[in-house]
Amino acid sequence: MNTKPTGKLLHHRTDGPATAPPLILGPSLGTSTALWDAVAPELAVTHRVVRWDLPGHGGSPADLIGPDATVDELAELVLSLADSLGIDRFAYAGVSLGGAVGLHLAVHHPERVESLAVICSSAHFNGRAPWEERAALVRREGLGALADNAPTRWFTPGFTVPALVEDHRSAAPEAYAACCDALAAFDIRDELSAISAPTLLIAGRDDPATPPAHLREIADAVPGSMLVELPGASHLAPAERPEAVLTALRAHFNGDAERGIRVRREVLGDAHVDRAQSRTTGFTSRFQDFISRYAWGEIWTDPTLSRRERSMITMTALVAHGHYDELAMHVRAARRNGLTPEEIGAVLLQTAVYCGVPAANSAFAVAQRVLAEEEAAES
Repeated sequence: MNTKPTGKLLHHRTDGPATAPPLILGPSLGTSTALWDAVAPELAVTHRVVRWDLPGHGGSPADLIGPDATVDELAELVLSLADSLGIDRFAYAGVSLGGAVGLHLAVHHPERVESLAVICSSAHFNGRAPWEERAALVRREGLGALADNAPTRWFTPGFTVPALVEDHRSAAPEAYAACCDALAAFDIRDELSAISAPTLLIAGRDDPATPPAHLREIADAVPGSMLVELPGASHLAPAERPEAVLTALRAHFNGDAERGIRVRREVLGDAHVDRAQSRTTGFTSRFQDFISRYAWGEIWTDPTLSRRERSMITMTALVAHGHYDELAMHVRAARRNGLTPEEIGAVLLQTAVYCGVPAANSAFAVAQRVLAEEEAAES
């Protein structure tokens, strides 16, 4: 993790490997990068996660925008931040105003947005009047009263995150009001059908600010999009239901996992993968995700080596380390990948020279049993 001074750029925080696919996370009005604290570290296992603060929120300078600001201006600030980090195309997820920024980027800068998740947001925010009134109130009286009732707008009864409420209270009033101006002017409904990025919509079932109907409206208009409704979630779903949001975002953004599961089935067979997935628990889910993403979604899909060659290497490594249960599985996989029994035998004979005769002896016993079972099943 690092936090970088950005001058006239949006303040941001990055997590995850610099070489991982970039994922930019946008905040809701009145919050900071802390909105993603319960989600970002897990997303950073597979992505270079960049969280940003709205102008006048968290560490971002208040004078990045002024009165009559627009979502377009905020989107340009996000693009400037991405450019400063050397990021061309990126995945994007945003909450409320941050989600509106994502919609604008997907419509007007499709070449930059790899995939999109819009959380507790809208293609419009109920017209100009309520936001113009809020902007006038903040310019006149500051943020104290709004911060006091923020938990009722943001969370289900009995739940709160004091740090986020304090973020609201400490935001710069003039920048907050300018963000209200941006929400007042935002209406992208007529342009939603132009979005080509794979799009996920996440709605909090108990969200009074952007009810599920707002997300359904987007889902109906964006080709091929998917909508998830979270029970027990209000407006700041990543803070209130982080595990549910994380599960939805992982499934949407981790294309390597989906590709990996497909390859895993092709090599190991549906029965094996179904058994592995049926035994997955909360404790083992990250490991299964790791296997699908890295072993099967990246290594086994690399075209440098054929699957036949990978089977030979895998069997050799398993013999070398004495992993004979795994060896049985990969003898079956080698047959699916086109190796003959004679070729499998030749691989195991090679292991006798470099891994030792006792290891090869055990390996031949395992392979002979598996090949006999296959022969019996075919007859």
